[in-house]
Amino acid sequence: MSTPALTTYQRHHLRPTYDHHVGYLYPAMVRASQAHVVMLTEQGLIPAERGARLLRGLAELRADTTPAPAFDGSFEDTYYLLEKRLAEACGVPTSELDVQMARSRNDLDAGVFRMLLRDQLLGVLDRVLAAGRTALERADRYADVVITGYTHRRPAQPTTIGHALAGYAEALAGEAVAYADLIDQLNTSPLGSCAFAGTDLDIAPARVAELLGFAGLVTNSYEAVAGADHLVRVGTLNAQALATGARLARTLMDWLTWRWVATPGDFTQGSSIMPQKRNPVVLEHLVSMAGATAADAASVLNNVGAAWWEDSNNATTDVQVRLWDSNDRTDRFFALLGGFLAELEPLEPPTREEIVASGATTTAAADALTRHGVPFRAAHSVVGRLVRGGAPDGWTVDSVRAAADGITARLDDAAVADLIAAAVRPELVLDRVQVDGPGATAVRAQVGVVRGTLDTVAGRLSAVRDRLARADAALDAVAAEQAAR
Repeated sequence: MSTPALTTYQRHHLRPTYDHHVGYLYPAMVRASQAHVVMLTEQGLIPAERGARLLRGLAELRADTTPAPAFDGSFEDTYYLLEKRLAEACGVPTSELDVQMARSRNDLDAGVFRMLLRDQLLGVLDRVLAAGRTALERADRYADVVITGYTHRRPAQPTTIGHALAGYAEALAGEAVAYADLIDQLNTSPLGSCAFAGTDLDIAPARVAELLGFAGLVTNSYEAVAGADHLVRVGTLNAQALATGARLARTLMDWLTWRWVATPGDFTQGSSIMPQKRNPVVLEHLVSMAGATAADAASVLNNVGAAWWEDSNNATTDVQVRLWDSNDRTDRFFALLGGFLAELEPLEPPTREEIVASGATTTAAADALTRHGVPFRAAHSVVGRLVRGGAPDGWTVDSVRAAADGITARLDDAAVADLIAAAVRPELVLDRVQVDGPGATAVRAQVGVVRGTLDTVAGRLSAVRDRLARADAALDAVAAEQAAR
């Protein structure tokens, strides 16, 4: 018998949506259904033999790893594909199924979406933690490699490779905490809310949540299916994290161009015409990935904001594809950036002469005067005159005193000597004691603090995984026990 032609709606919406969603949704829907049937059976809402039949059918579906069938119009979406295949596995018509008792597509979708996002973000957080640890390792190793720090794309002050990377690691640590918090928020179950108003049947939503590894229940059944703040937070956190990483990528492009660091060979592509070229285009891709992730976040926010405060496809189903893509891209982003940082090595950092000629030491020179009692503005005016007269390498005792004439009379010999030393010795920054600054000892202490934050988040991540593993084992055991009846 020939298959009826698909309608316009089926061809241009249901089929492409099914094609993209089924691989994500179907396995999770099967798993959620196992927990639901266990609960229905335990509550006495379905006879034990019918529960056993459903669980045997669901076990068969879970074990079947063949690709999902093509969309042919005989079912509307993944939700109805599950019912169709479950009925076939149980050897009954769909009218004999109990799997949707006290459950709606609304709360099933909401629960499955949380399960999928939870699992994806666990992987993303792994990548963030790994990139953070790599940045810290490099920060510790290169805490004494002096470079020129920039502000507004102009040479500003001496710093170190270690100081810059420890700063990025701190940003990653903050993002890791935010991802752990978001996973906790996602790990509350909406299942049992049904369409949005619950049911008069004596169900046990907490039991379903327990079997699926959720840490608790969404408090309000309306929020459980209408709420989308957690979806917005997934998109925006990814966008935020990648935006910060893209900024580092642009800075790394400069370091490579200036030959301060070596170009990691594993992250380059050759030129089609210039044999000498090895292009670190991965850094360009990272910037592009951040832009795409920001676009996904904007799409999610726009769709949610255009929806009603109720279950609505444009605030739920239609945003999922954007979030799945966003999470996948975020995972790859941090794999690439972490891998790049792991191979980062100094090549030709700026010389003392280059740093001094750039003017980056002049702030330290002015600060040297203030340590000898010269007022702040007077010290900076003196150094300003010196800068206008020539590069710091040419400053002398006489030129310093001449620059101070008419500004301050508080320059003793020690003050002049300290100013000149600060102006021509950028490596003095390595001795800076300020705890958040670029001093080598300070940077290595920062590494320890940030590593502690990453370790704490790793502990939280492990606890979530332990909960999920225990839930999986418990669900497998009880489902097998009930199926054997």
